[in-house]
Amino acid sequence: MEARNCFCGTPSIIRTSWTQANPGRRFYCCARNVQNCGYFGWAEQQLCARAMEIIPGLLNNMNNLRASARENANQARKWKCLLAFSWYLFVLYVVMN
Repeated sequence: MEARNCFCGTPSIIRTSWTQANPGRRFYCCARNVQNCGYFGWAEQQLCARAMEIIPGLLNNMNNLRASARENANQARKWKCLLAFSWYLFVLYVVMN
């Protein structure tokens, strides 16, 4: 892909659209966050209809898997704390007797 300059003269950056209308489609935009000049241009042609059907479902599955992984990590952390506490109680019981 060719390098493009935006309206303010700085090199533009490439981002990816995750909207329903253009899932996974890359575009050029101004790299400046605060004083953005509003530059916008598509970096590639529009995706085929089949890709536009499949990508939102894949994104949804990926988001569900990430949420599930986050929940599993929280559960594992909780069980580790409970296990450590039970060992603490066991050692305390052995020392007291």
